[in-house]
Amino acid sequence: MAKHVFLTGPPGVGKTTLIQKVTQALKSSGIPIDGFYTEEVREGGRRTGFDVVTLSGKRGPLSRVSSDSSTSRREYRVGQYVVDLVSFEQLVLPMLRNVNHGSDAEKKICVIDEIGKMELFSQAFIQAVRQTLTGSGTVVLGTIPIPKGKPLDLVEEIRSRKDVKVFNVSKENRNSILQDILAAVESCRK
Repeated sequence: MAKHVFLTGPPGVGKTTLIQKVTQALKSSGIPIDGFYTEEVREGGRRTGFDVVTLSGKRGPLSRVSSDSSTSRREYRVGQYVVDLVSFEQLVLPMLRNVNHGSDAEKKICVIDEIGKMELFSQAFIQAVRQTLTGSGTVVLGTIPIPKGKPLDLVEEIRSRKDVKVFNVSKENRNSILQDILAAVESCRK
């Protein structure tokens, strides 16, 4: 029996867009939901980084293109991006802890978009995600990247969990899969 729902698929296929649509639908039916998604930051037509946006409306940098290649202080990098771990943790950790300490009267939904390379630099985030997945009162609606290169431990752990339903999002199905995802989330709350 699935307790959590994750979307996977190649970058840019529409995972975050689907998460936002599902979130809107759940919110409008009055279901308690919190969490965050990751949004591209563009300047003059090119991507300069990513922001973390919480469902309560807070926003902060997750990563930015680094102008210099010298790594003076302890930096976390993914390709050309430098990850702002402090900003990420300040936004996301209080929300995850809060979700885990709610009342179990009604199952809450926690959006985690995404559990990817940048986010996984944070050990505290990894712990908080594991706690949320094992806790009883929360349904996680999240995104994970498709396997590429070196496996990411937490991602593979999630992919192989018996209580997780994974949807593979593709250009072909992304416009027709919304109802299936909603139904899966709804059945996780039962």
